[in-house]
Amino acid sequence: MFKKYRIIKWILKSLAVIITIIVMIGLYIASLLPAEDTTLIHSKASDISYITNDVPSYRGKILAVVTSIDSLGTSGKGTGYELTELARAYYVFKANGFDIDIASPLGGKPPVVIDDDDMGLFDYAFLNDSIAQSKTNNSLLLKDVKPEAYEAVYFVGGKGAMFDFPNNRFIKALIQDFHKNDKVIGAVCHGPAALINVTLENGESFLKNKQVSGFTNKEELLLIPKAASIFPFLLQDKLIDQGAEFNEGIMYLEKISHDHNLITGQNPWSVWVLAETMVRQLGYTPKSRTITAEENAVKVLYTYAIKGKDKSKEEIKQIIADNKQSISRELLISHSAISVLQGDLGKFYNLIRLASYAKDIESNT
Repeated sequence: MFKKYRIIKWILKSLAVIITIIVMIGLYIASLLPAEDTTLIHSKASDISYITNDVPSYRGKILAVVTSIDSLGTSGKGTGYELTELARAYYVFKANGFDIDIASPLGGKPPVVIDDDDMGLFDYAFLNDSIAQSKTNNSLLLKDVKPEAYEAVYFVGGKGAMFDFPNNRFIKALIQDFHKNDKVIGAVCHGPAALINVTLENGESFLKNKQVSGFTNKEELLLIPKAASIFPFLLQDKLIDQGAEFNEGIMYLEKISHDHNLITGQNPWSVWVLAETMVRQLGYTPKSRTITAEENAVKVLYTYAIKGKDKSKEEIKQIIADNKQSISRELLISHSAISVLQGDLGKFYNLIRLASYAKDIESNT
């Protein structure tokens, strides 16, 4: 009996130590996060010089297509288009002289996914932009879209796209028309689901031998382990099955594929470069803009994955001290959490230390 009591006491002490350590780690991580910027939610497009200053003369229209699906099959989980994937591309196109229309399979107001942790200046500006909101809340019905009115089409991501993009006959016709007329086609994250089941005049799959990126199996299954049973297919598998040469980048980091007029991106962190690549493919040099803190964090994470911690620290110092730019410590910490899900505690520790280093450099600059 006495021995049993000692074992219980040891377990309780061990649990207390573990809980204390977890709390201390949590408090330390919280100390690395910057103070919440409450003014961000009031951002206006009219106050962002990149959007309003030195805008080129009118260059035509780009069509953005979003999903109309608001739930993931029978899972009970909500979905829609990803706000950040629309907003950031919308303003890149606008700043470079293009007008943007927004369409969806059902028209009207499509469901939207807003992740507060990912929201930035351009995203809040989009929510506060009466013109952008009017276009979004009254999206065009896809069957009424006239392809000849547009220079390019951009398929916005969001998990709902996996359900209503692949078999939509108007999307198929749109892609066939754009391909035939040598126009630019862009898609990001789950947006490349629009390319599924598209057949060309010669009977071949549109995707045959094309370089394509999209949300990967690893990215999907880490967040939704039962994705294979929730979705009609896994995007990476289906793209490959239909002939695409799939380019898989590092999980949750920027990656695009550029195959002539087809430009596709792996995930939300690919939107900026994808939209600017579309502008370039349309024959124009994209306007210069300030690189966001999130993009700089992605650069650091990429350097860490390829070259290790020391090179990442060098890059942090260069970005903050030399280039006078900021780095999203939130994104570094988010990726440290992802590393825990992957069972890589060493990476978790290193990314937390990189966030701490970024804070120190920023404080001393």
